Amino acid sequence: QIFDPPEELERKVQELADLIRSSSNVVFHTGAGISTASGIPDFRGPNGVWTMEEKGLSPKFDTTFENARPSKTHMALLGLQRVGILKFLVSQNVDGLHVRSGFPRDKLAELHGNMFVEECVKCGKQYVRDAVVGSMGLKPTGRLCSVTKARGLRACRGKLRDTILDWEDSLPDRDLTLADEACRKADLSVTLGTSLQIKPSGNLPLITKKRGGKLVIVNLQATKH
Repeated sequence: QIFDPPEELERKVQELADLIRSSSNVVFHTGAGISTASGIPDFRGPNGVWTMEEKGLSPKFDTTFENARPSKTHMALLGLQRVGILKFLVSQNVDGLHVRSGFPRDKLAELHGNMFVEECVKCGKQYVRDAVVGSMGLKPTGRLCSVTKARGLRACRGKLRDTILDWEDSLPDRDLTLADEACRKADLSVTLGTSLQIKPSGNLPLITKKRGGKLVIVNLQATKH
């Protein structure tokens, strides 16, 4: 892991703050690194899921997904959104902590799904639950949609499935489209706690840079960008 000396860290923080103040359309991108303070391991850190698996060990969770609470980073992002600075948030995390922090879902793209959300395969209605939905890989959860479109008509009754992607699954159209549009409009993209190695999610911040905007990467490991 890479840690900047205190003086350099302070300088970089001030530089980032100045960039945010001078920007009119800021998009943040988040990865597993922002949830380690909530007790959920990341992937490539010293105690990350993949790091531990390479050693033949099981990753350690300090809490359950249901009991995990949003970190200071989650709450800071919510604060930036509420004052109009953060225009859109793109997340690769499936832990549901952005939604649980109160972040508005219409300003959020969860590219890899949410463990607390299930979706109707018939009408597309999504349900945010208090507990993890119990399956992964876009599989049926065993529940049915209760949407009634008009008085007197039967409920939709479509099968519900989880929203967690498997490796071979394509990113959800809605979330990917919103994320792509947001990155094209942004004059500043800031990535937090992600190595940007998972594609195509990891390439989205580059859209802002290629269109003349600025890109800031905040991570404890080096990235390809």
